Amino acid sequence: MTTRTPRPKPALDGVAAAGRALAILSAFRKGDRHLSLAVLSDRTGLVKSTIMRLAISLEAQGFLARTPEGAYRLDAELLRLGSIYRDAFGLEAHVLPVLEALVARTGETAGFYVRHGERRLCLFRVDSPHLLRMHVRPGETLPMDDSATAQVLRAFGRRPLPAKARAMALPAWTSGATDPDTASLAMPVFGPGPDLAGALMLSGPISRMDARRAEAAKPLLREAATGLTRALGGEAPAALSDAAA
Repeated sequence: MTTRTPRPKPALDGVAAAGRALAILSAFRKGDRHLSLAVLSDRTGLVKSTIMRLAISLEAQGFLARTPEGAYRLDAELLRLGSIYRDAFGLEAHVLPVLEALVARTGETAGFYVRHGERRLCLFRVDSPHLLRMHVRPGETLPMDDSATAQVLRAFGRRPLPAKARAMALPAWTSGATDPDTASLAMPVFGPGPDLAGALMLSGPISRMDARRAEAAKPLLREAATGLTRALGGEAPAALSDAAA
């Protein structure tokens, strides 16, 4: 009788190593100029020897760099990939002129957000000329909270469109959801096709964007989102016109 040798299971070491390497990059947070080995270990749960070994590969590929003091900082390859991501589908060429026009017409900050896991990512932003405004930079993430932008991304990013999205009054308006002194309006933008491209938003301090002024800005934001959807080759759901009315 011939004994058949069991076929070995595929090794998952490479997958695990990739996950650990990504965990190191994800350990960096807003405001971090560089991180020590000890902080990286605390934030990732990885032992220092593992971080040092993976960091060699990340440095070689341009994702990490060492400071003279021996700490780690993010390097230029991430900026290159971020630029590619931002330029995907020619979004920047379409979105930025829309944001600039909204700021010119309303005097408030305009931005374009996409969902990034359990957070929302600011892809593009044009700031209000007023000094009093919420400071968020392109590339930064905010929580998927109860803000108008997060609500739009949650509701319209699913297929089939949930009942909540069909019933949502658009543009959505919230006050004090992310920051107690800030209000915002948001509209979904679609394209290419029926897929959600992102959320177009206006934000400003509550002292300027109260309910009355938000109501006056709604037609401008709705018009901008409709035009941007058309420019991206998008198709807004049929229910959207009813919800926006």
